[in-house]
Amino acid sequence: MGVGLLASLLLSPTFLRPLRAAEQLQVQLDGMSIPFQITDLVAWVRANGRSTSELAIWLNLLEPESREGVLALLKAPLINDRSMARQMLGSWAGRRLLDEVADIVRVDEDSQGITVLTTLEMLLERQEQVSSLDLLEALPAERVQLDLDALLQVASQWRQQLERQQQLVRRLSSESVEQAEERVSDVGTIDGGSALAAGQAPDPELQLLTVPHRSRPLRLQIWPASPGAPQRQSWLVWMPGLGGSPDHFRWLGRDLSARGWPVLVLEHPGSDADAVQALLDGRRSPPGAEVLPDRLRDLEAVLMARREGSLQLPGQQLVLGGHSLGALTALLAAGAQPQPGLQRRCAVALDGLPLGNLSRLLQCQVEDVRLPQLTPPRELVGVIGMNSFGSLLWPRDRPIDVAVPVLLTGGTLDLITPPQSEQLGLMLAVSPHPASRAALVQGASHFSPVRVEGQAGGGRGEDLFQLGEELVGVQPLQVQALLEAEIISFLDQLEGPALPSAPPAETRVLHRRIGELHLHRLDRGGAARLLAQ
Repeated sequence: MGVGLLASLLLSPTFLRPLRAAEQLQVQLDGMSIPFQITDLVAWVRANGRSTSELAIWLNLLEPESREGVLALLKAPLINDRSMARQMLGSWAGRRLLDEVADIVRVDEDSQGITVLTTLEMLLERQEQVSSLDLLEALPAERVQLDLDALLQVASQWRQQLERQQQLVRRLSSESVEQAEERVSDVGTIDGGSALAAGQAPDPELQLLTVPHRSRPLRLQIWPASPGAPQRQSWLVWMPGLGGSPDHFRWLGRDLSARGWPVLVLEHPGSDADAVQALLDGRRSPPGAEVLPDRLRDLEAVLMARREGSLQLPGQQLVLGGHSLGALTALLAAGAQPQPGLQRRCAVALDGLPLGNLSRLLQCQVEDVRLPQLTPPRELVGVIGMNSFGSLLWPRDRPIDVAVPVLLTGGTLDLITPPQSEQLGLMLAVSPHPASRAALVQGASHFSPVRVEGQAGGGRGEDLFQLGEELVGVQPLQVQALLEAEIISFLDQLEGPALPSAPPAETRVLHRRIGELHLHRLDRGGAARLLAQ
């Protein structure tokens, strides 16, 4: 019986309770299997820890704080948004995560999480919220096995990732002590907002571009060079990340155009802010790597329109850039096709919950996506990737040539695309050019480059999903100012008909500090040295 048919039977109106609810919970800990009656556990929770069963006697031996924590955990909503949860569960990433969860919470002999999935769907049909206790009561099985040994291993991997992040910060701090900090003032003034060169840039122009692979025209946000600004050789195409909007990067378009670089920011239907809103409303599944082919075709259509003259943007040289999935799109368009063996690498990388590097889910989904064969644009002179990723697509031990310099930026608080494996490892894998560099900001996260409503003047502003400082990082405006300075330095170096064989030493390594933030610019040798420690 297929999963879809089984789910439809479970969700039918007559199916109000499972035919056989689980009776026994077996906890695997330190090689031992400890059985509990689920009814006793339910009674203990319902009575707020005051039942008299044998299990209650053992649980009540816990310290009061620990006992209250267990009660809160079992009562707390496991899912508190029915519409969005059902879309998440049906996505590629959701199914992959459930498959890994099934190794920790085993229902009879189900090793793929199908029973958990169908039971969650049944519960979500009947109620808005689902707690861990609701799920345990409803699972149709003889017994449920909770492998605390495996759960502790996941927690250990999470701690190891955090420790690696902390070690990176310590190494970077050590590097900055060794380098002369007088070299930090090579680019502009950083004031927590913008560093405009020649006058104030106007608002962007909005243009629609009809493309054959979309049912509706593409919306383009165009920042022409400001009057009176220096004349530049290069123009930029910028691509937001998954769920991103061109408005998130108005700060970058405005400031670069004020310095003379025309900037075109793409909006990718199906993986933009509207797609995230549809997910939150429960109207669609979350977008994943399946959007890459259309994103690449969007870019190809823009470049073709400019060559044919329907897009009027000056400049002989092209720079591709983007944030997160937008950065991956730029690298693919620059000719970095995934290396063979991705399925094998993913089998190892996803053997457990990838909590320390969520980008691995997207990278492994690429195995199921048919990417178009594109020729790198002949006018391409550079690639900029904010919070880029691709360590599974392009492993360090099998480097692939990218013919142009690459600037990769990241943050030490980023657990979606952690800098050790993604930005630093990626630079060693795909960018042998001597002008390439990585720029890491201590205290920045995956979402720090995204400016949204509330980020104005010297304020901290609001992050994309109201995540709080723990995930968005500190002082996003100052992070953006530091990144802007690095991008300007990189673009300045790309100006002119030819790059020197190696950039001056002072532009290869730099350590800049502003308030609570430190930025570290590393060349290829610096990145290799950090990863070898």
